[in-house]
Amino acid sequence: MSKTPVIKNKKAEYLYHLLDEFTAGIVLQGTEIKAIRKGKASLVDTYCYFKQGELWIKGMHISEYEFGNLNNHEPKRDRKLLLNRIELRKLEKKTKEKGYTIVATSLFISETGYAKVSIALAKGKTLGDKRETLKNRDAKRDLERNSY
Repeated sequence: MSKTPVIKNKKAEYLYHLLDEFTAGIVLQGTEIKAIRKGKASLVDTYCYFKQGELWIKGMHISEYEFGNLNNHEPKRDRKLLLNRIELRKLEKKTKEKGYTIVATSLFISETGYAKVSIALAKGKTLGDKRETLKNRDAKRDLERNSY
């Protein structure tokens, strides 16, 4: 097992300035881990929120496992994230400030076989910032083409 991302959230880098990145464990039920290993998950429009001092992820879609039985999981349920207390306090303090949020950037299987989520403290980009990102990406692509 490697730390290579199984699922990435490409939209997060376009919409937000990613400031601080953390790796969190995720509490899964039943056949969810099998669906993640097959790549049947999506991080589009996911965000994290605090509920009673715990961090939860909302909007993450993990498709039902095709060989599951009647006890298959619910695809769009909220899932609890596992971080240490110091990281949780830091994130909670920052998200209370205006303009900050927590977004999921990638989902992967760790070397020990557990599902992990890379989350980032993020601040929203303005329209000008988004245009600048596109401009830089196009310029980088042109340089790579011309170098061959």
